[in-house]
Amino acid sequence: MVRAGLTTERLVQAGAELADETGFDQVTPSALARRFDVKVASLYSHIKNAQDLKTRIALLALEELADLAAEAVAGRAGKDALAGFANACRDYAREHPGRYAATRFPLDPDTAADSAAFRHSLMMRAILRGYSLTEPDQTHAVRLLGSAFHGFVDLETAGSFSHSAPDPQESWTRTLDALDALLRNWPAS
Repeated sequence: MVRAGLTTERLVQAGAELADETGFDQVTPSALARRFDVKVASLYSHIKNAQDLKTRIALLALEELADLAAEAVAGRAGKDALAGFANACRDYAREHPGRYAATRFPLDPDTAADSAAFRHSLMMRAILRGYSLTEPDQTHAVRLLGSAFHGFVDLETAGSFSHSAPDPQESWTRTLDALDALLRNWPAS
C-alpha cells in the first residue's frame, strides 16, 4: 500500500529540496525514501526510477528559473535585459544550488522541447533582438551567453573566486559590461 500523503509533486518538491541541501548528484530514490521514512518501493507508484526523479526535478527547476528570468527581463531591453536575465540565473544558483545544477540535467529531445528550457531560449533570443543579431549569429550568441553565465556561476559557487580580490560582484559586473559591448559590436561573419 502507498503511504498516505505521498504524491509525485510532493516527492519532486522534496527531491528539489534535497538537491539544494546535499547536491543534485546525491538525489536518489533511496535518499528520498529515507527522507519520508518509507521503503523505496513506496516511491515507485509515483516515479519510475532515478532518471525519472531527476528529470522531474530538472523540469521543476527550469520552470522556476524561467519564471524568475521572465520577471527580471519584463519591460527591459539591451543591457538591462541582459543583466536581468543573468542576475536571475546567478541569484537562483545561489539560493538553490542543487536545483540550478538540475537545470543542466540532460533531457531527451521531446521532454526538452516541452519544457521551460524552450522559454529560456526564447528569452535569450528576445534579449539578442535588442542587439540586432540574426541567425546564425543569434545561436552563437545564445551559446556564448549560456557558457559565460553558467561558467561564472559554477566557478563562483565552487568557491573559486573567494581567495582573491577583487570581489566576485565586481568581476560579474565587468563580465556583463564586456558581454554587452561584445553584443553591440558583434563581429561580422
